[in-house]
Amino acid sequence: MASRRAAVDLLIVGLGSAGMTAAEMAAGLGLSVVVVERARAGGDCLWTGCVPSKALVAAAAAAHHSRAAAVFGLPSASTDTDLGAVWRRMRAVRDEIAVGDDDPARFEAVGVRVWPGDATVTGPHEVTIADEHGGVRTVEAGVILLCTGGHPVIPAIDGLADVGFLTTETVFELEEVPRRVVFIGGGPVSVELAQAFQRLGIVSAVLHSGDRLLPRDEPELVDAVVSTLSAEGVELCCNVDVVRVEPGPVVVGRVAGIERRWPADAVVVAVGRRPNVDGLGLDAVGVATGERGVVVDSHGRTTVPSIYAAGDVTGGEMFTHAAAHQAAVAVRDAFYPGRGRAGAVVPWATFTEPALAHAGMTVAEARGRFGDRRVRVHRWSLEHNDRARTDGATTGGIVLVERTGLRGRRLIGAHVLAAGAGEVINELVLAIERGMSVADLGGVVHVYPTIATSLQQLGGRAAVERARRYRWLLKRAGRRSWRR
Repeated sequence: MASRRAAVDLLIVGLGSAGMTAAEMAAGLGLSVVVVERARAGGDCLWTGCVPSKALVAAAAAAHHSRAAAVFGLPSASTDTDLGAVWRRMRAVRDEIAVGDDDPARFEAVGVRVWPGDATVTGPHEVTIADEHGGVRTVEAGVILLCTGGHPVIPAIDGLADVGFLTTETVFELEEVPRRVVFIGGGPVSVELAQAFQRLGIVSAVLHSGDRLLPRDEPELVDAVVSTLSAEGVELCCNVDVVRVEPGPVVVGRVAGIERRWPADAVVVAVGRRPNVDGLGLDAVGVATGERGVVVDSHGRTTVPSIYAAGDVTGGEMFTHAAAHQAAVAVRDAFYPGRGRAGAVVPWATFTEPALAHAGMTVAEARGRFGDRRVRVHRWSLEHNDRARTDGATTGGIVLVERTGLRGRRLIGAHVLAAGAGEVINELVLAIERGMSVADLGGVVHVYPTIATSLQQLGGRAAVERARRYRWLLKRAGRRSWRR
């Protein structure tokens, strides 16, 4: 079939979280936009990430709380879970989003042309698209934006490929759900799913090569997560060197030099993700790539000025919200004079129960950078939060990290372990971005009773401590009146 040629302002490769954000934003600005997608619109978040995992987490929470209802004076339910029904419901939620907000037709309706096929960058302003029917078309674009996402990393473990394994790309497609699962990897994916699986009646173990699970999060709050999951029956093992997988399957590893064996019905590999850069033709046009993916500046521009990249393909913070933000920054930088704001604080949350949310620096990171004397740490336990008490969910707390200096104090890190921590953290991101102090939070009126009330309480305590330095300014009008 003969090649066809078209010209547009913006060509986007990939209609996942970054691509959808960029396409909708650009179309709203009146730009002509083409998006090339080789698989399904919605990307990893919809099909193999956030949506299906959170649907399972929600089902697991319902099962767990029905069994623990006696805490609230209610009869407990201990019926077996229909795992097939849980998986079908998860896929139904995913499909509902796919034919709604993530439907290519919605983007077509606002003027975005969505073309299926494989894209190859053939010039600084040119992309060649090959479809499944053998058709080829070439698109000239003022700007090219790469949003091709990533894929699971598969470790080189003897016997793993022979025995078979699951990843996030396959575990949500199961027709027969296993009853015993071993997770290899100690990050958010393994920890979230292990708790959810255990609550659904699937015996779960997590094997991690490092010293601590969730190594990027605040350690004292991670310890509480570990205690919770252990109490629920999840086997959590750190410092495990997985050496092979035998038929069964049986995962074989060494802990402190001693060989251990973990029999299972399935093995889930979740040790990280790798950017999708192969097959894009980037080397030929001069776009630099590295081990972490496409090399970009703080605005998403690659080493070729007309080509940008956003999301997992850049190897940065691999979160849906980070990808969307990066895409918006890239479009803003590419089409508006001047340079848009970049370098935003990217929070994240691990949706265990309680959930663990993170923004900015941990205590150790702050002290390592600024020294002990210039870092102030504020802590609050949920045992002192009335909403946590009423909900029977007092496991958790808040850790705020503040930098002190000649210009005063400012919040540089925030960590929350609580129900709804992913919601609470957003206020703290804004506080970090605006250079607020912890005491400033005390001046913001919060709805009571909420978990976020503890932020006001923490801020109030910090404000009182600061005010003590100026006690000599205290008004004592009543005492002066009495003396007269």
